[in-house]
Amino acid sequence: MKTLHFLQCLFCSSIIYPMEQHPFKPFLPVNARILFLGSFPPTSKRWSIPFYYPNWQNDMWRMVGLLFYGDKDYFCLIPQKKYNQPLLEDFLNERGIALSDTAQAVTRLKGNASDKFLQIDIPMDLSGHLRAMPQCDTIVVTGEKAGGEFLSIFPQVEALPAVGQSVTFPFGDRQIRLFRMPSTSRAYPRPLQYKADLYRKAFESAGLL
Repeated sequence: MKTLHFLQCLFCSSIIYPMEQHPFKPFLPVNARILFLGSFPPTSKRWSIPFYYPNWQNDMWRMVGLLFYGDKDYFCLIPQKKYNQPLLEDFLNERGIALSDTAQAVTRLKGNASDKFLQIDIPMDLSGHLRAMPQCDTIVVTGEKAGGEFLSIFPQVEALPAVGQSVTFPFGDRQIRLFRMPSTSRAYPRPLQYKADLYRKAFESAGLL
């Protein structure tokens, strides 16, 4: 029995998952004032739409609806259990809100969506993002994995601020304000209003609220 268990464990540990390229193009309105950065999208089986924060169980778009329209379901198509992507894109373009991630390519070491088992193989060209958006002066990293990778891309940032707080760092002739925010995933067990109150600081800093 012990021999059988050892062989089963050996087989499981030998599974090699392929490297994945980011499935979405960075969403970078030229008028963007704020850039949101996660780590990497979940596997496609968890998408409700082919766009950023696609999981129906993720609170990002409910939080944005609550902050800007006082309605957590503003961007939700509840019967279909998905978000209204055209409405979202129009809103983001109009307000100047950009979206990307800190990883361009990853390997899922356990084959799941957990950041804990996400190996970042190729970082995203975040400096290129900022050069493409000359008005962008606020960045929000969402979650621990995104924050850690951000530090490796921008070594001039000595350390991440506390959750809900910010620091500034130089980028060319700009001073960028970096906010560290909690994950909007339901895996982070805090109420929607709690998350919205923290994220409000970043939107206010960028002059959007």
